[in-house]
Amino acid sequence: MYIVANRIPVAVDWQDEFENRFRQRVGQIDLQAGFVSMQILKPVSEGAPYVVFTTWQDEAAFEAWIHSEDFKLSHQNPLPKEAFTGRPMIEKHQVVIST
Repeated sequence: MYIVANRIPVAVDWQDEFENRFRQRVGQIDLQAGFVSMQILKPVSEGAPYVVFTTWQDEAAFEAWIHSEDFKLSHQNPLPKEAFTGRPMIEKHQVVIST
């Protein structure tokens, strides 16, 4: 398994809109070959970022997604810069132990 964690610092006034954008496009990523799951984690600690976890069968499946037309469509209308309190950070991981 291959997991991508996208840590996104969202301003408090923009959190509802941020979440709604994911709700509106639910299902798009589900159709991608090699997609396993996605979780959107809302921070409960002040100043912490949202974390978007996507799980893929392998790195190739994730790379195919980010080069797909569906990916381009889902990212074509981003929130304005003031919606964020910092820069997103992407982490990529291979699962070595799972219980």
